[in-house]
Amino acid sequence: MRNLRCAASRFPQPSVCEGPALWQKLKATMQRERKVVEQRADQDFGRVTKQDPVGANRKKNRCLVEFRDVTLHFGEKTIFDDLNLTIRSGDCLVLLGPSGIGKSTLLRLLLETLRPERGLIFFDGMELTHLSREHLNEMRTRVGMVFQSSALVSSLSVSENLALPLRELTGKREEEIASIIDEKLHFVGLEKTKDLMPSQLSGGMKKRIAVARALVLNPDLVLFDEPTTGLDPVAAYHISELIVHLNQAASVTILVVTHDLHSAFRFATRIAILDQGRIVEEGLPEAIRRSQNPIVARFLTPGSEDCSSGKPNVRVASGIDALLDAGARRSLA
Repeated sequence: MRNLRCAASRFPQPSVCEGPALWQKLKATMQRERKVVEQRADQDFGRVTKQDPVGANRKKNRCLVEFRDVTLHFGEKTIFDDLNLTIRSGDCLVLLGPSGIGKSTLLRLLLETLRPERGLIFFDGMELTHLSREHLNEMRTRVGMVFQSSALVSSLSVSENLALPLRELTGKREEEIASIIDEKLHFVGLEKTKDLMPSQLSGGMKKRIAVARALVLNPDLVLFDEPTTGLDPVAAYHISELIVHLNQAASVTILVVTHDLHSAFRFATRIAILDQGRIVEEGLPEAIRRSQNPIVARFLTPGSEDCSSGKPNVRVASGIDALLDAGARRSLA
């Protein structure tokens, strides 16, 4: 409104004869001012357009998230020691490391439910530790979260679980909410589950519903905390394929924290290895496979990837692939 009043003040009071022409000029100026204000508001928080069905990401290779010299301790235990990490738009970045090393803690720092002792964390150019509560909550609506346990509300049906963030955080009508729910359930291939309760779902189905819920606000970034933990190999395969589809077909930026090597190499576009509070190596999956870094080799060798040869461990991988082939011959619920 201030800009509009400023626009109006640029013109003197019109006489009777020149009034209509000046009014048209004033109206055009006000419309231009309004458009500038709306564009600035949209740029501040990257609001999602109606034409984008799943994700807001379209500008690839720009820096979306940056951890800069982040340090954190829990008592005498060092969690992060001058950690640096960058996530670009369009990435599916996988953070690998042993259990209990601080991978999930990194997600808490990004969501600002935990603050570092030292260092800076940026999201789309905004330094998070200095944001007001209002702007921080606005930022959080641009991040979807898929929890390790799925974290569905047990007393709500599938459709009500998906509707919850829409009703709490937006002013959308019920018809719009219903349409969004149908769209996201279709994306994860579970359209017929909307009236089911979480107790009626398998572990893999719960995880896919959690993905659908994470997408209802059309986030710029989706976080996955151990997405395949606790799932059988077939369900883990389908979750991995869903992550690939979300990243490649829907152009959503993804950060996955996991220690599941086989799944990580299936969907990652980049991999970062966390050890002793720092990123010890980062790069394309094939570069990580061939890494000569002894820390990376020690982490990869006991799992499904054999770092010394650059090829999957035949005994482990063949057993998993056999299960996946068997699972592909039957339909999942």
